Amino acid sequence: MLKKELLDILACPKCKGELEYQVDPNDDRFGKLICQACALAYRVEEDIPVMLIEEAEPLGETSHSG
Repeated sequence: MLKKELLDILACPKCKGELEYQVDPNDDRFGKLICQACALAYRVEEDIPVMLIEEAEPLGETSHSG
């Protein structure tokens, strides 16, 4: 699970807006950071956020493949 201190400073790399953290219910080391403004989800793998715009998934198409 990501630390609150990290969540407080992370922002969407595309619009610099707020992100909402959603934890995978099966494994709290995985999840996604959601930007509602851009309708993008950035995945979190083993507590590491992948904050690359080209790696983001459009909302509604997100999945956990690990």
